[in-house]
Amino acid sequence: MTDLKTVSYTYENDIAVIKLNQPDVMNALTPQVNAELTSSIIKAGKEARVIVITGAGRAFCSGANLAGSGVSNGPDRDLGQMLTDHYTPLVKALIDSPVPIIASVNGPAVGFGCSLALACDLIIAGKSAYFQQAFCKIGLIPDGASAFFLAHSVGRARASEMMLLGEQYDAETSKQIGMINQVVEDDALESTVMGIAQKLTNGAPIALSLTRKLAWKAINTTIDEQLALEAEFQTKAGRTNDFLEGVMAFMQKRLPKFRGN
Repeated sequence: MTDLKTVSYTYENDIAVIKLNQPDVMNALTPQVNAELTSSIIKAGKEARVIVITGAGRAFCSGANLAGSGVSNGPDRDLGQMLTDHYTPLVKALIDSPVPIIASVNGPAVGFGCSLALACDLIIAGKSAYFQQAFCKIGLIPDGASAFFLAHSVGRARASEMMLLGEQYDAETSKQIGMINQVVEDDALESTVMGIAQKLTNGAPIALSLTRKLAWKAINTTIDEQLALEAEFQTKAGRTNDFLEGVMAFMQKRLPKFRGN
């Protein structure tokens, strides 16, 4: 993807690393950034077993770049249409990815930047990182499905607190309330994330893909729907060669070699 201007993309050992690459504006989002990020996620889903999303410099993502949003100052301005055109496709690309996604949060994750992290399957943060729903400070509502993600991860009361007050939550607090998975020293973030990514590449790709879909469905389905989905997905997983390999490896007391078929 040599035409990328605002995002970098590297692929090695079945891991795609997508990096927001505008450190001078703390990796703020514009329609161009969103388009490049979305296309990179879709590309990675076709060739990688794991995706890592991170930011260049001292920030993960500071949210929308208000100066570069392209929205007019006229009375008919429509930020809702801006979301529909440029932000909703990004969230959907994250949720619909066929492979696990890790957010490597190396610094502030603010506004939609916080949503970007929350839309990933695993969130690993450096100690200097923080999360903030800052929309209330500029007279807007939370977007990027923030309310949905937060209400399901930390509960409605805590989610309302974060969104209505717009205060910063440091990495340690974010882990304590169940919003993220791990906090590590800043200089250990990359190695920790890549270690987790490598572990995921050793898993059965089809089973992991179905598992992440099951987890996302679980927050928005009834128990009967979930049980039916489990049966459907288990049928698919059970018909793979990787399942046979997993059973054989277990019986032979060796590590399985999953091939994604």
